[in-house]
Amino acid sequence: MRIAIIGAGIGGLAAAHDLVRAGHEVVVYEAASRVGGLASGFREPHWDWSVERYYHHWFASDRHLLGLAGELGLGDKVIFRRPTTVMYHDGRFYPFDSPLAALRFPGLGWGPDKLRFGLVGLYLRRTRTWQPLERVTVEQWMRRWTGDRVWERMWEPMVIGKFGERFAPRVNMAWMWARLHVRTASLGTYTGGFQAFVDETAEILRGRGVRIVLGARVEGIRQRAGGGLDVQASGAEAPAGGFDRVLVTVSPALMARLAPELPQDYLQGLLGMHSLGAVVMVLALRQPLSPEGYYWYNLPKSAGFPFLALVEHTNFMPRERYGGDVIVYCGDYLETDHEYFRLGQDELLARFLPALKRVNPAFEPGWVKGSWLHRTTYAQPVPLVDHSRNIPAVATPLPGLFFASMSQVYPWDRGTNFAVEIGRRAAGMMLT
Repeated sequence: MRIAIIGAGIGGLAAAHDLVRAGHEVVVYEAASRVGGLASGFREPHWDWSVERYYHHWFASDRHLLGLAGELGLGDKVIFRRPTTVMYHDGRFYPFDSPLAALRFPGLGWGPDKLRFGLVGLYLRRTRTWQPLERVTVEQWMRRWTGDRVWERMWEPMVIGKFGERFAPRVNMAWMWARLHVRTASLGTYTGGFQAFVDETAEILRGRGVRIVLGARVEGIRQRAGGGLDVQASGAEAPAGGFDRVLVTVSPALMARLAPELPQDYLQGLLGMHSLGAVVMVLALRQPLSPEGYYWYNLPKSAGFPFLALVEHTNFMPRERYGGDVIVYCGDYLETDHEYFRLGQDELLARFLPALKRVNPAFEPGWVKGSWLHRTTYAQPVPLVDHSRNIPAVATPLPGLFFASMSQVYPWDRGTNFAVEIGRRAAGMMLT
């Protein structure tokens, strides 16, 4: 078969791996000038490694991603370490990435609340039954089983920070189960950065005959009168005979625009999917920000922080990889009408820098050597109650057209591991 894949993110590349291995002709169209999608990176001339535009790491439980890396012969370049994650309480930050650290965290008190917190965490990590959990919200379930204090001190700031005031009260508990069920304190990256991983993957695929066309923005997908599908892309010449199969790996909203011939109910399902965008500013500092060497700061917006997460990447990977620069991320998930999508880089930097002084009172703006602003309108699907009923099918009603996005990996949260899983699942369906 002749097969087109729209999007050269990790999901699209994983699908291409399986499809070309099965003997088919594969063309990958990518609008950007690089492969990798949301996992792509950038590199300054004096850096040895790239830095991800949107902070990424792998978990030790990411079997789909690690399995693909092994099949490609790249598994020996995966690096795992255990950096420190901290929570904010009463003006200070406390480690919160192990059972012992959780027991020591003062924000939950020392009585029954902490015991309930521990028992609930243990249950969620052990149980494999998530379906009943999607019938209730995170708030309803947590208030019942951990109590009001634990919900209000621990979980509510995290859920509001992640999904905002509008969506947080409606997010279902299966989403929280998925986060707690599989994530590990041990975190992984790739030698050279994620961009090195996707670049090496793309080169392997090219060597096997996959054609990857960069700078090719797909504008439409249409049925051919004699069967098959046409892909219209700027900057790329489509084959005269069209394609037997097409896999689209973009957002649901973009999928709806690309394939208007889809039945109305499927289109409405795509347009009914909620998601948030992401705003991430990457900073290069002259000296370390965290005196304690902390990696990931969870920041409650109720305490006045202007973004959700502060990540000192060079407390995970050595700063020597980046020419001695200290790499820090300031990131947030937001609705796309938020002012952060309109403000200029200097304006946003001025909003963010005071938060760094709250982390380290010695911080001064002169520490900043460079800054890079990245924004995307599709970064975090929002799973509401009974979300499984609303997920678009991978095999669309249009013959030969398939759709695989992070909005369909539910109950799992978005991430490169599940991008690999759904990309390969879609490839398997295309081969049957």
